Parts: sequence; C-alpha cells; structure tokens
Amino acid sequence: MSPEPSDRRGALERLERVWGELDVRRLVRRRPGFPWAAPTWPATVPMAPAEARTGADYDTEWSRRYGVRLARALLVEGVARPLVHLVIPPNVEGLDRLDDIEPPVVLAANHASHLDTALLLSVIPRRFRHRVVVAAAADYFFDTRLKASLAAFALAAVPIERTRISRRSSELPAELLADGWSVLIYPEGGRTPDGWTQPFTGGAAYLAMKAEVPLVPVHISGTGDALPRGARRFTPGRTTVTFGAPVRPQPGDSARRMAARLEAEIAALADERETDWWQARRRAAAGATPPLSGPDVSPWRRTWARPAPRGAKRAPLDRSEWARRNRY
Repeated sequence: MSPEPSDRRGALERLERVWGELDVRRLVRRRPGFPWAAPTWPATVPMAPAEARTGADYDTEWSRRYGVRLARALLVEGVARPLVHLVIPPNVEGLDRLDDIEPPVVLAANHASHLDTALLLSVIPRRFRHRVVVAAAADYFFDTRLKASLAAFALAAVPIERTRISRRSSELPAELLADGWSVLIYPEGGRTPDGWTQPFTGGAAYLAMKAEVPLVPVHISGTGDALPRGARRFTPGRTTVTFGAPVRPQPGDSARRMAARLEAEIAALADERETDWWQARRRAAAGATPPLSGPDVSPWRRTWARPAPRGAKRAPLDRSEWARRNRY
C-alpha cells in the first residue's frame, strides 16, 4: 500500500527542514577530535602557563644516558681531539698533580674563548673525560631548543643561571657530583673581553665545599689569540693547559675565601707558564704573583700589556679590531 501524496509531501518537508538545520560545510571541515588532536579547554577555566623548555628549565637528563654518552665519546675521541690537536695543538702541564685524585672533581678554569671547553675535554685524563658535565650559561647556550640540544649532546652541558639566583642551577651540579660526575665550570661567568680575567664568583668554590670534592684549578692560554670574544676569524696557534694542585677547604673557610685562593692559584699557574715553577712558587709565597686581572690602566694599554703567546710575536691589530677591543 503506497503512502498518500499528503504523507509523502509531509515527509519531504520534514527532511528538508532537518537538512536545512545541518551546517554541511561545518561537517565537511570538521577535524578529528581528542585523542587524535589536542583537547579543547573550557573558556571559563584559567589555563596554567606553558611549561618552560629552554634556559635553566631545559631537561638535560637524556644527555647522560648510556647511548648518548657512547655517541659523545665517539665524537670526542674520533673528531674533537684530533681536530683540536691539529688546529690549536696543546702543551699540557701539571698532569702529575692529578695522579692521586679520583673523580668526581670540580675543574675551574679561566675563560677566554669558545675553544676552551673543546680544548679541556681533549686533554683532561681519560678517567675524568667521559663523565664530566660543563656548566654553561643558560641565557646563551640554552636560549633555543636547537642550541640547547647541541650543547647537551656535544658537551654534556647543563644550564646555569648567571643573571639571577636559581635553586636548580645550584642543586643540579651538586646532584651530579654526588652521582660521580665531574663538573667543569668557569668562575668568571663568561669570556674575557680583553684577554685579562674578570673577577671570580664563588660558585665553583661553593660547589666543591657542598659536595666535599677536590677543586682543581686550571689555567688556559692561547685560545684567546686563536678565537677571542667577538672575533669573526679563527687563527690557528699553539695553546697551553696547566693543571694545578687541588684547592681544599680550610677550617672556617667560606666560599668567598676559597674562591680568592682559587684565583690566586690560577694566577700562579699563569706565572708558572711565563717563567718556571720555582720562580712562580717563590712569588706566590711572597704574595707577589702578577694578578690575572691585569693593570688598572686605560683599555688600550691593557690590550698591549697582555703577554703574547710563548714563542710568538703579537701581530699588530688593524684599526677596526683595535676599536672593537677598546670600546669605552
């Protein structure tokens, strides 16, 4: 029995009404929902701020896993060390002072160039080399995800705040020392602008005291001539790395006092490089070691007062380079 024409007309009208209420274009453009896409958030509920993934908050735990460590060791031994010894061949002195020291330790060095870390990682004894993390500036090496990943992989770097106090910056290196990792840190907090060292902070001394590990002073020379701060050209040349006897806390010592002794020890290592061990020790005992900070004179005189690399004559600076180094 076929439906009456009025019934068919009513059914068609209802279908047209339902079809008209549907937004066909919206259905066609509709995207898949959760879990194939991000979930929606109620407009009336305040959203928590996004978790920071760069700077001091960058998580470097992955860079200390066995597979990454193995890849980094291959990079250091197969690429970095041969390249460093080819372009900035190092003369290493004072390794005998580390014979009786077992890791972990805090290695504290002066800082003149981006080459310093690669140079140190290529010359420190093997028992330290592949379990050492580098305390790197969070605002420079960890400001983007790409730079942070490269620094964490190639250098085993960990982010350290140098512009503000950060609890994580002090706790993470201490935890790594407790876990058997050595820490390489630059007490100046950044590269020197003119070849003379900047005042030391107490971070390295505080870390060594807190973790109760040896604080090893290291003096680096030559890297500032090969690639100084702000330079656009690389100049191959010889370098020197001098390791000192560990600085240990004394009764009633504070981080500031220990940092001052660390700076004095590195200054004595620099004097030892310029003269010899006996003369450097005599001057250190008499309190007459030349300061690492250089003479308190005008910038251009400070530049020319800086010792030239051993066995080399200082090349004259062109006018633009002189102006860059001696800005007021």
